[in-house]
Parts: sequence; structure tokens; C-alpha cells
Amino acid sequence: MAPAPSFKLPAIYSAFFLFIEPLSAIIGAYYAHFRPLEYLQLTDSASSPTSLSSLPLSTQVTLSQLANLYLLFAINEALILRSTSDLRVWKTLLFGLLLADFGQLYSVKELGISVYWDVRAWNKMDWGNVGFVYAAAAMRLCFLFGVGMGGKRAVSTGVKKGR
Repeated sequence: MAPAPSFKLPAIYSAFFLFIEPLSAIIGAYYAHFRPLEYLQLTDSASSPTSLSSLPLSTQVTLSQLANLYLLFAINEALILRSTSDLRVWKTLLFGLLLADFGQLYSVKELGISVYWDVRAWNKMDWGNVGFVYAAAAMRLCFLFGVGMGGKRAVSTGVKKGR
């Protein structure tokens, strides 16, 4: 049996890491797998196919694989973080996701440097690929640096665990 946590996880972290971010990953998985043409057109309309029938099979497979990774991301974050009150596990998982945030930001570099700062030009994909990733990375950095955590060693997710 795990030791009793010494404090509750701040609501902002609980809401973001256990609900908002996993849900956003599921939405990304949905678009990548079930709406691949729209996904590609929102990523870069100039280079995307104009019809579903012109979408190469390799691209369809790759987008389904991406959708699978989005689901893995959602499951890992939502379920693993709910299953433990060990701060070390939380920090380890969130550090890995922070590295993935940097990878996500790097992956859009071919769209041009302005994609990182020109929010007026962003479409909903840019808001997800850049804006939301900025927010997620900021949340992870705050968590990893202990902002709002009170300096304790365990977290309470509010989810009761069985014996």
C-alpha cells in the first residue's frame, strides 16, 4: 500500500494533465486517422493533396500510426498519472513529455520560422501544434520546478486506489 500523500495535487495540474491534455491527444488521433485530408490541409494546405483519393497509401498508414501514438500519449498520461501518488513517477513521465514537446515544436520548422510566433496567421492546427504545445511545455516546466507544489514528495490525484 502506498504511503498517504502529503498534499493534494493543485487543481490546475490535475485538470490539465489528467483531463485536458489527454482529451486533446484523442482529438488529434481522431483527425489524423479519420479525417486525414483535413489534417494534412490544416498542416500545410499548399503541399497537401486536394482529395482523399489522391492521398498516398503511405501517408494514410503514417497518419494512422501517428493517431496510434496520440492514443498512447493520452493513455500514458491519463492512466499512469492516475495510478500513482509518487512524485518521482510524475516527474519522470512529464519530463519525457517535455522532451516530446520540444520534438513537436522542432517538427514544424519546415513551415517557416513565423509559425513559432505569428499567432495572427495560425489556424486550428497551428494552435494545436504550437500554441497548445507552448502551454503544455510551460505547465510541465512549472510542475517540474515545483511551482505550486509546496515542496512535498508525493501527490494526491484525488483518485482512490484499491488495496
